[in-house]
Amino acid sequence: MNLITVNQQTCSQDGICAAVCPADLIDFSKGAFPTPVAAIDELCIRCGHCVAACPSSSLLHTELPLEQCPPVDQGLLLSEEQMTQFLRHRRSIRNYRNQPVPREILQKLIETARYAPTGHNTQGVEWLVLSDGEELKKLTAIVGEWMRWMLKSLPELALSLHIDKSLERLIGGYDVVLRDAPVLIIAHADKDDRMASVSSTIAMTYLELAATGMELGGCWAGYFNAAASTYPPLREALGLPEGHLSYAAMMIGYPQYRYHRLPERKEPAITWR
Repeated sequence: MNLITVNQQTCSQDGICAAVCPADLIDFSKGAFPTPVAAIDELCIRCGHCVAACPSSSLLHTELPLEQCPPVDQGLLLSEEQMTQFLRHRRSIRNYRNQPVPREILQKLIETARYAPTGHNTQGVEWLVLSDGEELKKLTAIVGEWMRWMLKSLPELALSLHIDKSLERLIGGYDVVLRDAPVLIIAHADKDDRMASVSSTIAMTYLELAATGMELGGCWAGYFNAAASTYPPLREALGLPEGHLSYAAMMIGYPQYRYHRLPERKEPAITWR
């Protein structure tokens, strides 16, 4: 069966599918029907642009069937004002209620994040979800060991990251690593995937934004991920698949407090050409 076929009974011969294909794998000339190139099976990255853009649902992709690609609900599209407030309202949450997050909610959160763009549509991001309180405490303690190692081995860098102050607080019983969040989500991928770092960062950004719509909040676990990327004891404790590295870590939970205003940020530095 051909990877792509065109329903000539409904196709309006507008050429949109050919225009949006990022790899230029659909030939089109005015007055004719779109035709996939001979090597499409090998070269298609399965992004679904052609299926998504066809206004008459005439472009049929065997790996992206129409029944699995629901139509866009125009009523749910954000207005400019809604979009702006949504993004400005996002806060990094560091105070969490002592309340577990149901697994089905976390599943839905990650299901949403998987729609983040990945280079060449590799979709190589995988997820580790940690919610056992004792395990999180053990991992936090290992990050504390990493902080001590940083202060001894790379003192200039450690001091620039205020690791000395953070370690003091951690020793004093204040969790500066995971902020007592009930869940830690890690995005990891094969270290040989050249897209892994950027893809994981974008996917985790999607996840954090999606959390807002599920009454959750998140915060990037910077110390934790720095340690997970460089400190063998923590990498061993995480037990990621062979050859995988942690590229992003996010605390997740129900916010203890609500935010009622939209603080300003610096004016953007823009060069126009």
